[in-house]
Amino acid sequence: MNDTLDIFPAAKLAPYAGPAAWRAADVAHSQQWIRQLGPEERAGIIELGQWLEALGATAADVAGLPRRNPGALRELRPLLNEARTALQSGLGFVLMRGFPIDAMSPAATRLAYLALGSLLGQAMPQNRQGELLHDVRDTGADRRDPNVRLSRTNAEQDFHTDAADIIGLLCLQKARSGGISRIVSSVSVYQEVLAARPDLAPLLFQTWYFHMKGEQAPGALPYFKLPIVRDIEAQLSTFFIGWYLRDAERLPGVPPLSSAQRELLDLYEQVANRPALGLAMQFEPGDVQWLKNSVILHKRSAYEDWPEPGRKRHLLRLWLAAEDFKDGIVALRHGHAAAAAAAAALGPGAGRGP
Repeated sequence: MNDTLDIFPAAKLAPYAGPAAWRAADVAHSQQWIRQLGPEERAGIIELGQWLEALGATAADVAGLPRRNPGALRELRPLLNEARTALQSGLGFVLMRGFPIDAMSPAATRLAYLALGSLLGQAMPQNRQGELLHDVRDTGADRRDPNVRLSRTNAEQDFHTDAADIIGLLCLQKARSGGISRIVSSVSVYQEVLAARPDLAPLLFQTWYFHMKGEQAPGALPYFKLPIVRDIEAQLSTFFIGWYLRDAERLPGVPPLSSAQRELLDLYEQVANRPALGLAMQFEPGDVQWLKNSVILHKRSAYEDWPEPGRKRHLLRLWLAAEDFKDGIVALRHGHAAAAAAAAALGPGAGRGP
């Protein structure tokens, strides 16, 4: 424990401040985080999607459009600039409502959504196959398989982060029941853990082992190493996936979790699930949830799907890198497999921004 205390920022015994340290009472009855798309914005998105589809654009083409043509998508930039400010220096989350999925083909919908996301950040591969857009739906995969990612099942996902600066989720279809999204400020979770167990909180700054879920490159290690939290320019940055941490200790070369680490993981998840901290959202078709990964934990309840294939729950996920987000993790800005290779060499003081 003494080594842990040596790397623990003593100044962080005091609470972090700022909009990202919100609690349920601060946001539950507010509309500041909801952005209803207007008729002109919807029309612009429809025109954009249909144009990209007619051009035969690929996902890679769309992802690189803002860099190749800075004047592109001019009409939609104010909408995304507003969202980006809320993510970067505000609460850390935005819910857009009214994305016109009912007025476009599935292909045009995907392209228009990716184009919007590309105004927030650079789209990153989410798996070894290089997917820039990931379909979140139940494929019948076995939750008990340690290499199965829970986004391919209908099982509950407890609070966690993803491997990006910004996460986008577009709802195409909602479940018959369940599938509720909940988010919580990881800054507030940390402060509650610190207040309850100042003896355990320093462990969050140590290096932890995360399971790669079979996404490692050929010949690479099946795990990567990162701290759960780090202090980056006086901001708290979090990367947490509890079941990746617990599954990793079954891998060769990974030390078993200590009793203190197990106690801390249990406490961290218990705190994150406190109703007084989190906010629940029931996605409707056309909703887009944007999250800043470093300050927001998200979860999904288990769900029951419709029997008809066309009605089954279906979300489209984006992972976006935003290099000007100073509290982001540099190693996670290169795509899923590349991030793991880079992160494997990181120590507890690494990844302190661009």
